[in-house]
Amino acid sequence: MVDADEGTMFVAEEVNDIIKESIENTIGNNCYDQSMENIWTEAVILNCLTKLCKLDKPFKYMVTCVIMQKSDAADTHTASACYWDNTTDGSCTVKWENQTVQAIVTVFGIFI
Repeated sequence: MVDADEGTMFVAEEVNDIIKESIENTIGNNCYDQSMENIWTEAVILNCLTKLCKLDKPFKYMVTCVIMQKSDAADTHTASACYWDNTTDGSCTVKWENQTVQAIVTVFGIFI
């Protein structure tokens, strides 16, 4: 087992900020546009991964992103389960929305 310190811990607050900033910079106040879903999804994931790598921490990262039209008629639920070392590894999920777009982004960080 690794002695956990700032350099070897997954800091969810730090990752949360990266996710929110990536979504805001990509989607912001744009209205939902189905033709933009793939572009936005790819941009959010790439932006998150780029910023996570710049943290220069010894982690493998996995990022998932779901973007959909916001609707009062349906609710979205997600779940995940991981078997890992809780002292170093972690995950962070952000649900974000504006008037017409809803996004759910999850980052998993595995210490290497």
